[in-house]
Amino acid sequence: MVTPNSQHNNPLHGLTLEFILTELVTHYGWANLFERIPLKCFVHEPSIKSSLKLLRKTPWAREKVEGLYGFMLREQRRDSVGQPSINPWMIDKQ
Repeated sequence: MVTPNSQHNNPLHGLTLEFILTELVTHYGWANLFERIPLKCFVHEPSIKSSLKLLRKTPWAREKVEGLYGFMLREQRRDSVGQPSINPWMIDKQ
């Protein structure tokens, strides 16, 4: 049994498959998404609707998409940590 507090470390908790797929398409694009997860729905007349239909019926494909979303989040977090922060008090006022 899953208690409400047991999902606090799950980055997918509360996210719909449609949201996850839309974020991946926005970040990678259809062609790059197909290179990472070779599913026909990502290359042959790709659309969110047709991809969702396949992903809802195919658990292993859904797992791959969810895994790639987790990887994307970690990659974005790593990149944002590596960026130097700009301190507005240190900028020369000329």
